[in-house]
Amino acid sequence: MPSKWRVVAMLWCISLFNYADRQAIFSVFPLLERELHLSAVQLGLLGSGFAWVYGLAAPFAGAVVDRVSRKRVILGGLHVWSVVCMATAASRTFMHLFLFRAAEGLGETFYFPASTSLISDYHDQRTRSQALAWHQTSVYMGTIGGGFFAGLIAERFGWRMSFVVFGALGVLLGLVLTHALQEPERGAADANPSPAPPPSPVAPAITLPLACLLLAFMCANFVAVVLLSWMPKFLYDRFHMSLAMAGLTATVFVQLASLAGAPLGGWLADWWRQRSPAGRIGVQAIGMLAGAPFVAICGLTSSVFVLVAALTCWGFFKGLYDANIFAAAFDLVPAEARGRTAGIMNLVGWLAGGGSAPVVIGLVAQRSSLGAAMALASVVYVAAGALLVTAMFSAAVNRLPRTP
Repeated sequence: MPSKWRVVAMLWCISLFNYADRQAIFSVFPLLERELHLSAVQLGLLGSGFAWVYGLAAPFAGAVVDRVSRKRVILGGLHVWSVVCMATAASRTFMHLFLFRAAEGLGETFYFPASTSLISDYHDQRTRSQALAWHQTSVYMGTIGGGFFAGLIAERFGWRMSFVVFGALGVLLGLVLTHALQEPERGAADANPSPAPPPSPVAPAITLPLACLLLAFMCANFVAVVLLSWMPKFLYDRFHMSLAMAGLTATVFVQLASLAGAPLGGWLADWWRQRSPAGRIGVQAIGMLAGAPFVAICGLTSSVFVLVAALTCWGFFKGLYDANIFAAAFDLVPAEARGRTAGIMNLVGWLAGGGSAPVVIGLVAQRSSLGAAMALASVVYVAAGALLVTAMFSAAVNRLPRTP
């Protein structure tokens, strides 16, 4: 296997635990609700607390990534969030859980700015979207694994053991990859790279296309966090599934469909980018606009069969969008600013989008129903599609350089 694809494989494994650890808590919501007597809003705050810290720390993480070894950032972050994950098992109150979730968000926020920047220095414009898309598939597998195995372990050994197992495996993986992962030269995959000055902590210029991509990511993250955080409880309450089955059903259909959609989205984006400067953004717009109706169906249907079909369709179109989250943004900034760009995207996407989603839906659910609250999220997807269409036309007008 060429070294540039070996790197993707190693980072795929780390990203798997990044998402398994953060998804695990949603599958044990019913147990936390009973044991700690948590309200819907408090459960939502557990998701929001992670996202708030993850987003607030993201610009700092991006600035660090552009200045130091990305390998050290990636492996250091893996050890930190894995240890925090294990420590979560010691929680006895809502505040304990909230603080541990916030600390885990701080550990995990460094990963994506570092990993996407590192991958982009191994892959040029011809394979960058494909490489990042294959890396993105780890998100789906980690979400499935976190959702299912956390519920399975919790049913047999209690919810605390789920966090101990996931955290310990993450620490072990970090030790295994310590000597295998290598740091590339920045900008090495770009055509005619020139020596770059030391990066400043100042954010990259926010052009209209980049601003639209940031706001679209905020909207997309809002919807993703709504469904991934509340769907296990929705299935447990409405369809009376077990914890393990609710956690599996809430994730497996969406994530496997995204697993198919992301590589296709990566290939299509690399092909389209060589023919149009807005090709990657165009693929994202298709994903948002085509996925919106299925988001609404997920919250409104009373049929398990229809729900599974809607989750599958939504997941496929989500994959088209996800494949190009960072690749599309990296088309708009210089190589030495990729870490900061990813950091700013995570700030906007997680603080304003993912950070608000769990608690907003919890509040709406208390006043109407959880299904209706989730269905309303489809409007946010439509807004994301409109922003991406705007970015697409703006990028085409400004004539971003075509791939050499």
